[in-house]
Amino acid sequence: MLYVLPSLLLFGLFLFYPMIRTIYLSFFRSDTQGNPIEFVGWENFSHLLQSSIFHESAKATFLFVLYTVPPGVLLALTLALLANQKLKGINMFRTMFASTMGVSVAAASVIWLFMFNPAIGVFNKMLSTVGLSGVQWLLDPDYALLSVALTTIWMNTGFAFLILLGGLQNIDRSLYESARIAGVSDFYQLRKITLPLLSPTLFFITTVTLINAFQTFGQIDILTSGGPMDSTNVIVYSIYKDAFRNFNVGSASAQAVLLFLAVFIVTMLQFKLLEKKVHYQ
Repeated sequence: MLYVLPSLLLFGLFLFYPMIRTIYLSFFRSDTQGNPIEFVGWENFSHLLQSSIFHESAKATFLFVLYTVPPGVLLALTLALLANQKLKGINMFRTMFASTMGVSVAAASVIWLFMFNPAIGVFNKMLSTVGLSGVQWLLDPDYALLSVALTTIWMNTGFAFLILLGGLQNIDRSLYESARIAGVSDFYQLRKITLPLLSPTLFFITTVTLINAFQTFGQIDILTSGGPMDSTNVIVYSIYKDAFRNFNVGSASAQAVLLFLAVFIVTMLQFKLLEKKVHYQ
């Protein structure tokens, strides 16, 4: 217990206490300093569930998760499969694929901010070369969420790629040698050997990526600030605005509790539905 005590103190101070405090504040109306002044019960929650703004935030959050998690995991898996080949110079490509891990959220967001710029951005330059008109990537509600999702996929690919590559390299090579001797195709090896034995790693990456997608904040703050027309105002950013701009800590706390419940339910469903297909041997 003495060895565990420092960790328990840190978790208690920076995780358990804030979580309990957030739940407590969600039942109160607070002043501008975040101090509770009036017990309102479930009023904060009922107001949110009836609010069209919160409904739009919830919709944007789930669309953002849908845009980032499946494509991001699929891209990382594809890169890991390519980088797992024994080819000359493959280490250079492994380094390139994993390099996004070394870029901070702020730096990556600024880079993509310039790339999305309607006047000097590389994406509109590419469109102009094929005779298409430019797009207001971050100013058009139809493209803003997709643009932030693309940035997030790029930022998260390095970590997912590295973990999946490690999982691929832990698969016994003799299984592939036996499959080649038997004359089976590469696609059959992928479907019957690689994916089943990689399933624990895939399950881990999917779970972590899913939780991170629900908690995304930095790139949204820098790229769009929740706009345009609240199209990228995901729940985490809505919590930030209510707490630190509108000074409505009670509403922000209630949103945080609802977000926690949503992440918890989705994660439990994922464990319930997907863990049955995970092969640990």
